[in-house]
Amino acid sequence: MKKITVKIVSIVAAALCMMNTICVAETLNTDINSDGKTNVFDYVILKRQSAEIEKIQLLRDFLLGREVDLEQEENQYPIDESAILEPKGTVHYGEGTFYGGGYVGGCAMLDPVPTDIWVAAMNIADYNNAQLAGAYIELTGELGSIKMLVTDLLPEGKKGDVDLCEAAFPLIAPVEKGRVDISWKIIPLDTAEDAPVSYKFKEGSSPYWCGVQVRNHRYPVSKLEYLDANGEFVELERKQYNFFESDGMGAGPFTFRVTDIYGQVIVDEDIPMIADGISQGQSQFPL
Repeated sequence: MKKITVKIVSIVAAALCMMNTICVAETLNTDINSDGKTNVFDYVILKRQSAEIEKIQLLRDFLLGREVDLEQEENQYPIDESAILEPKGTVHYGEGTFYGGGYVGGCAMLDPVPTDIWVAAMNIADYNNAQLAGAYIELTGELGSIKMLVTDLLPEGKKGDVDLCEAAFPLIAPVEKGRVDISWKIIPLDTAEDAPVSYKFKEGSSPYWCGVQVRNHRYPVSKLEYLDANGEFVELERKQYNFFESDGMGAGPFTFRVTDIYGQVIVDEDIPMIADGISQGQSQFPL
C-alpha cells in the first residue's frame, strides 16, 4: 500500500509541475536553509518553525513524490533548530589583511596544521567563542578566490574581517595594498568528505577533568554533549581556545552528541579517552 501511495503522490507532483500551475519547490520557496537544495532538512525546519499546515503538507508531498522516506531521513539526520547560526552559503563581507602566523600556536589549538593548506585568523565577533574554529571558508578578493582553514583569532578585527597567512594574500590581492575588501563564506571541509569526525583529548585529561576538541568536522561545531550515567545528554562548556571541558564526565568510553552551526546532529558511541591523543569517531555531518 505504501508503494502505491508514493507512486500516486509522485505522479500528482510531477503533473502539477508539468502543467506549470504549481511547482512546490518554487511556489513555496522550500529551500528553507538556503543551501540550494530542497530536502528533508528544509522539511524539518519548516515543520518546526511554521504553523502553516498546508505548506508543510505540500512540501511533504513533494518530497514523497521523489520517493524520500521522511521518517527514516528525519531519524538519521535530526535538526536542532536552536543551534542554527545562519543559512548555508551565507556570504560575509569585511577587510582582508595578512600576518605571519596561523600554522603553529593558533588560538584554535589545531596543531599540527598541515602546511599544504592556507590558514587564516577570524575576527572575534565571527569567531564567536571558538564557534568558527576549524571552519573552512572560501575567501574572495579582487584577484580571485581561495579556500582557507580558520586556525587563529583576530581580536582587533571588525566583524567580517579575516587575517590571511602571508603566503596566501597575493592570491587574492596585490601585496602592496595590505588591506583590501573581501567576501567569504563557509564551505564543507575537504578532508571530511571521506573521513569521520575525531576527538582530541587535552593534555592532562583524566576521569576527574577532561578537555575535548572536535576535529575534521564538515561544518563548524555549535555544541558538544556527552551521555551521563542517567542517560541524559549534558552540554559541555566551550572555551575560547576551542576545547569543551568538564569535571564530571568520568573515565569513558563516551557517547558524544555533536551539533553543527546548521543544526545538524551526529552521535558517536564508545569513544575512549586518550590523554593528549585523538580518538576516531564513526560519524560525519551530511552535506
